[in-house]
Amino acid sequence: MYQQMIFVNLAVSDVAASKKFFTELGYTINPQFSTDECACVTISDTIVAMMLSKEHYANFTQKEIADATKTSEALLCLSAESREKVDELVDRAIAAGGTAGKVQDYGTMYGRGFDDLDGHTWEIMWMDPSEVQG
Repeated sequence: MYQQMIFVNLAVSDVAASKKFFTELGYTINPQFSTDECACVTISDTIVAMMLSKEHYANFTQKEIADATKTSEALLCLSAESREKVDELVDRAIAAGGTAGKVQDYGTMYGRGFDDLDGHTWEIMWMDPSEVQG
């Protein structure tokens, strides 16, 4: 069965700093698709974040590039296997220079967020598997 993938493309101020930030979170950089202008961050087998310099990003759009430190262009939400894994990833992001976001605790659903070095908002969430299955 074909597994659809998502490639999230984000404009960043410093590609090298973004590479360092995301490797500190435990993700890997795929060198095959990375250059000085782009970091290919492998989040999972089906999720890839492309961190593009603003100059390189501009090649793909006619629109003004959002300043994510001032404007919300998207909320990127990743699942985690447990509440502890949510805390672990967000704590690593903050230690790596990210900014802490909101905590949302609804008992069967728990999430925390952070903004990366360029202000892109990442939400990490866990949901009780028994709730997901119905």
